[in-house]
Amino acid sequence: MTVDRLLPTPEAHDLLDLTREIATRELAPKVDDFEARGEFPRDILRTLGRSGLLGLPYPEADGGANQPYEVYLQVLETLAGTWLGIAEAVSVHTLSCFPVAFFGSERQRKMLPDMLGGEQLGAYCLSEPQGGSDAAALTTKAVADGDDFVVSGTKAWITHGGRADFYNIFCRTGGPGPRGISCLLADADTPGLLPQQPERLMGLRSSAPAQIVLDQARVPRDRLVGADGEGFAIAMQALDAGRLGIAACAVGLAQAAVDYATAYAKEREQFGRPIGRFQGIGFMLADMATHVSAARALLLAAARLKDAGRPFSIEAAKAKLFATDVAMRVTTDAVQVLGGYGYVSDHPVERWFREAKVLQIVEGTNQIQRLVIARSLTG
Repeated sequence: MTVDRLLPTPEAHDLLDLTREIATRELAPKVDDFEARGEFPRDILRTLGRSGLLGLPYPEADGGANQPYEVYLQVLETLAGTWLGIAEAVSVHTLSCFPVAFFGSERQRKMLPDMLGGEQLGAYCLSEPQGGSDAAALTTKAVADGDDFVVSGTKAWITHGGRADFYNIFCRTGGPGPRGISCLLADADTPGLLPQQPERLMGLRSSAPAQIVLDQARVPRDRLVGADGEGFAIAMQALDAGRLGIAACAVGLAQAAVDYATAYAKEREQFGRPIGRFQGIGFMLADMATHVSAARALLLAAARLKDAGRPFSIEAAKAKLFATDVAMRVTTDAVQVLGGYGYVSDHPVERWFREAKVLQIVEGTNQIQRLVIARSLTG
């Protein structure tokens, strides 16, 4: 169905129209083939960059489009409804531009036009094999050596690993805990930066992450982003916004599942009438649609707080938690509506069901979101 959106400007309506056109023309004909082969759609991301969709929430002076976050997130939602792998890649790239855009030196910020235009694809290296949720305990270490930092360690679950042109590497330059963490900006061709084979995933196969091994990688000291020891604060601020991106992806995926299951229920007949007219199916569709609308409303409320310059991290955690749980529930129910046909790859609900699960894990598991929310309530 067509979502009735309240957008802030006529330009935002035009932007959503452009996104739908690109999704129909460029994404829909290719998604099944790329997902089946597990091929990363780098050229498609370049097309999105040249269309202005990879720098939407950043200032025009830096090469962005100066769009409110509530508009950017609805672009992500629209992309995710056709191809989650693309939407997730856009979300991660937008996250990867955050450190330089808000904390970078003047020299580093000269890279922003290529970053935001999509000519340079980014990766965000925070998680490690033994530490995902407990980011403050990361062990990747950077030691100052003349004009360089020498970096050693392993990063895990890195979206765009092996495909990115630049990497934000969160590493320990000081003592234990969050105050010992810094952020370094490394080029893909940095000696000792060694991407590993992509992970073999249940879903999202066109954008599979990979480990990044750092074997005495030498990163120039002028690639320190922000101050020494400021890396953890940079990472957490970026993740607040990134959680909204994942929530938007979840809403788009869930909306696609509602639309597909509803269309199927109107056409599929049993006992002489469409199955959607049976209360058991009709009520299921009603609950699916209601949950998606609620998730979208929660997401946009958090985005509007961010756009207004007000604290939004707790609302972002709520939106990420609720929207991704909704995506898992709705895609599960969509498979059920289609019955046996929902379990075969001839219909996209099978893929959406597999993809929804990862959204409950990335950018902080939903258990971590609950922890964040609970601590805000109890102190």
